[in-house]
Amino acid sequence: MSLSDYLNTIGALDAIRVALWLVAAAISVYFSVGSARIWTSISTGFLLVFVSEAYFAYPSADPRISAIHSVVGTIAILAMTHGLQEYYVFSRTLDVGGQKRWVYLAVAATVLASIAFLLINPTPSEATVRNIRMVENATWVFLTVINLDMVRKIYVQVRDTPVARGFLAFSATFALIFLWRGSALYLEVYGWDDAWEHIASAAGMALDPDRFSVRAAIARATQQGAGILASVAASGSFLYVLRLLR
Repeated sequence: MSLSDYLNTIGALDAIRVALWLVAAAISVYFSVGSARIWTSISTGFLLVFVSEAYFAYPSADPRISAIHSVVGTIAILAMTHGLQEYYVFSRTLDVGGQKRWVYLAVAATVLASIAFLLINPTPSEATVRNIRMVENATWVFLTVINLDMVRKIYVQVRDTPVARGFLAFSATFALIFLWRGSALYLEVYGWDDAWEHIASAAGMALDPDRFSVRAAIARATQQGAGILASVAASGSFLYVLRLLR
């Protein structure tokens, strides 16, 4: 398959987004290895975002694979949220709360348990995979709002330290993630996403004509643009904090 055929298959913007999240994941891993335990959950969460988004780089016909990637994406935001909560506690008490390896083991165990759950259950239908993806996006939307408030609280606690400006960068990252995941959820709730179009067409169902409206077009553009910008902001935030810590 030529590069042009490949890009036409998965979408050029999807390819760009996945590549940029790979960069963000690599930087987050490097950051985690060279930084204190308190950053481990946050950086691991960003690594899992790439693992989740990697599905779009090589789509599989097996619905379990698609479902697994969505579950990993859900675990990613849970890890980030836990990490930010830990950092907030650290900013108030200076209690680190454990070693890095326990974070890695806990995340790996959660991912493996989720994969096992999907494998022992019936093969999900296309509609089920879409529902799992919708749950993933809903989880991201609500926890991102919480994380924005958590970043604000952390900033208040550390505003007199050099790392404070790094949390301002992370607030921009989470704002872009909110737009990215929120627009995806908006499309899914109203049945304007591509997955629902395929399901409805296969079942002979009529499609909502509003899926071609200006609102749907804006939501799709926001989903693609914010997804790309969020990956750039994530990479930049880790690089910036790394520079501040040094």
